[in-house]
Amino acid sequence: MNTKLKCLLLDDELPGLMYLKMLCEQIPEVEIVKTYNNPEKLLAEIPNLDFDLLISDIEMPGIDGLHLAEMLQNKLVIFCTAYKEYAADAFNIDAVDYITKPVKLERLQKAISKAYERFNKPETAKKFIQLNTDKGKTLLYFDQIQLIKTAISDSRDKTVLLSDGSFLNLKNVKFDTLLKELPEADFCRINKKEILAVKAIKFFNHNEIVLHHLEENNKNTTLILSETYRSDFLKKVKI
Repeated sequence: MNTKLKCLLLDDELPGLMYLKMLCEQIPEVEIVKTYNNPEKLLAEIPNLDFDLLISDIEMPGIDGLHLAEMLQNKLVIFCTAYKEYAADAFNIDAVDYITKPVKLERLQKAISKAYERFNKPETAKKFIQLNTDKGKTLLYFDQIQLIKTAISDSRDKTVLLSDGSFLNLKNVKFDTLLKELPEADFCRINKKEILAVKAIKFFNHNEIVLHHLEENNKNTTLILSETYRSDFLKKVKI
């Protein structure tokens, strides 16, 4: 193995943290960047940290390990905890592994090997995103999306126009979150309230975009292209 995983360690109990650090120092695939016994301090320093893997406890004061892991973007996570009941939640957020304390070197080595394998595996292109809707969780496939706009009923929610003409209501999700997940080449923000799939465009000028989609009155959907997003939009459509 020619690359080490840059690793953060987090446990609110110092003896547990020091023991975990001692184990990691015996594993050649790992380079410890920093150790923390306060999850809020780690979260505050995230923007300035260069790391690939977080090894974290779950039950901690302030922010628990599960919620902290959900806030990380494209980072690997291994949980080390005294509690067995969080395993399903951990794997729901795509944790690499879940180790129950007391942690043994052999078991930690196995988890880190899994993390290393995932880190070095070429990432296959994602085809969908999992989101909450007013009817439950859904797998929203990128090729089905025509338009995402702020919901009329609640600005925290978003309404998605699908390629079959139906609508889906996404619960409590931000545009910035969606843009991080959507394929950059295929989607663009066109104003404060709308994200558009490039393939949905029929005509456009500097102020308006006309979609292939027909409204109930049999007229094509027309959207406003705001000045703020115009430059990025024009680059996206290679004009």
